[in-house]
Amino acid sequence: MLNTKLLETIQSKQAVIGIVGLGYVGLPLMLRFVESGFNVLGFDIDTKKIEQLNNG
Repeated sequence: MLNTKLLETIQSKQAVIGIVGLGYVGLPLMLRFVESGFNVLGFDIDTKKIEQLNNG
């Protein structure tokens, strides 16, 4: 059973989501969380990919 405070944090979209790997699974997942109103941190070892995402 989830902690009540954690559940409230998720339901109020105050939780920060971390996605490791921004490939063909991680990137769409990250975008969906962002579209749903969450703050999301994405991590990837490919620095070019990170630069492209940061530049839009």
